[in-house]
Amino acid sequence: MAEAKKSVRELQRLATQIRRDVVEMIGGEGAVGHLGGSCSSADVIAVLYGHKMRHRPEDPGFAGRDKFLYSKGHAAIAQYAVLAELGYFQRAELKTIKALGSRLQGHPDRTKTPGIEAGTGSLGQGLSVANGLALAMRLDKTGRKVYCLMGDGEIAEGQIWEAAMASAHYRIDNLVGILDRNRLQATGATKDRFNTEPLPEKWRSFGWHVIEADGHDIEALIAAFDEADTVKGKPTIVIADTVKGKGISFAENVVAFHNGAMTKEQYEAALAELDARLAELAG
Repeated sequence: MAEAKKSVRELQRLATQIRRDVVEMIGGEGAVGHLGGSCSSADVIAVLYGHKMRHRPEDPGFAGRDKFLYSKGHAAIAQYAVLAELGYFQRAELKTIKALGSRLQGHPDRTKTPGIEAGTGSLGQGLSVANGLALAMRLDKTGRKVYCLMGDGEIAEGQIWEAAMASAHYRIDNLVGILDRNRLQATGATKDRFNTEPLPEKWRSFGWHVIEADGHDIEALIAAFDEADTVKGKPTIVIADTVKGKGISFAENVVAFHNGAMTKEQYEAALAELDARLAELAG
């Protein structure tokens, strides 16, 4: 099993630390990184790893674990952060991000990095992989689940909807999709680039149980994932309403930080803001 479930305050602190780690990994000397989507999904990641999923940092491959797939793998630096914070590898390794020979590359690699279940980031493919994993896990009758986080820009990919139909057809009720609905993608607002709304109605029409939640409200996310445990005979999707760049004032809802660079001044300001939040949560 995972370590004891964290309290709401501990999960808030973990999410904030994930954001801080993301900022440090990107750096402030002109390096480019996926700040916006990593920060928008940090609370979801914290709740899954700190509260919901069965996993063992000391034994990443143990047979009874739940599995998490970051379908929008370009934002996997948030996953690297939580894995380091929980002890899958040393935090010092975060400093090697994207370096030649590092286990922590721009897209995750299950053959190299402890805790990674699939190579992702070729957008639109993660839900198909999650279907296969969940169907295989269903055979062992242990109640294990697969959680698959997708971006709201990513779901313009047709393969997502083919996979969604298959999930419902095969009644994959040990699969939970999560949609990081931050409403921005690389080049602008999702409604302007490829409008996939209305999302709740569409997922219901594809045969999914739909839960809408504030993606930055820890208690709401816990309730959503607990509700997903009660659903039988169909897959569940949690549509998490989020803010791109959440937790960093100058980056919130700014499309340039989907995959952008911070100046030295912005880098220092982001760390200061997140440190203040960590201090507040420690008080």
